[in-house]
Amino acid sequence: MLKDSILLKVENLVTSFSTENGRIRAVDDISFELREKQILGIVGESGCGKSVTALSILRLLPKPSGIIESGKIFFKHTDILRLPPEKMHSIRGNRISMIFQEPMTALNPVHTIGKQLEEIFHLHFPNMPKKQIRDESVELLQKVGIPDPESRMNEYPHQISGGMRQRVLIAIALAAKPDILIADEPTTALDVTIQSQILDLMIQLQKETGMAIIFITHALGVIAEICDDVVVMYAGKVAETAPVKQLFKEPKHPYTKGLLASIPRLESPRKKKLSIIKGMVPSLYELPQGCRFQNRCPDAMEICSTRPPSLKRVADDHFVSCYLY
Repeated sequence: MLKDSILLKVENLVTSFSTENGRIRAVDDISFELREKQILGIVGESGCGKSVTALSILRLLPKPSGIIESGKIFFKHTDILRLPPEKMHSIRGNRISMIFQEPMTALNPVHTIGKQLEEIFHLHFPNMPKKQIRDESVELLQKVGIPDPESRMNEYPHQISGGMRQRVLIAIALAAKPDILIADEPTTALDVTIQSQILDLMIQLQKETGMAIIFITHALGVIAEICDDVVVMYAGKVAETAPVKQLFKEPKHPYTKGLLASIPRLESPRKKKLSIIKGMVPSLYELPQGCRFQNRCPDAMEICSTRPPSLKRVADDHFVSCYLY
């Protein structure tokens, strides 16, 4: 049973894909919790399973190749992996919404901004009058900081900038007033100034609406700026999870330490070489038997190559998957 403050709980989730070379596990036995009004960051390198985790929560894996092999995902005491498709349809986009990674392609190029936004209201609130749908859509565009929202309703995606497109996607995701918003690298394709505006907007909207956010990114700077807690993923596994301040102050996993050490700092001497994590992420086709970070880890021991470590509590709300602890 979930604690009252826990909105979403992922337990031992395993997601795999069928490929020409056999079935691979993109997400392997991961667990984490999302509390009410919390912003949870999921961070890791490309291909570590962040986006697959999000798609698994929404049950939007590409068919027939992608399947959830095992695990549980509780949303408000209900295991949504056991729900029939029609019940899941009422949760997806309504109670749990998502901003997809690429604003340039996530919007339909042949429909106006207004039509795509109004479609959400038609879908989730079929009895809402047309005028109210129009008014709500314009109000949403205004809320996400789009100037002259009345005019923008009649424009097409190619007529607005990348930053504006991302704001439209946020408006679409917020239309049904979701309890959880999943943001999959929403600032990746934007320049630094626009990135900052989008992050500020999301913090503001989260405070206004009280929704919880899962923020997926590969940038630790973004995690530090907006998140309460963070899940560090590596090669489909959870390496470490902790409150953000705790993670930056006392990282435990060698991978997390390596990530933080590689960030340039203002106080560093000029022309100092950046720290790097040596080696390469293992291929999902050739994963090591034990810890998946063992080939790059400066602290690797013999036991690391025998079996994968499990998550262990090292402090309040701080868990790490490493034999050092």
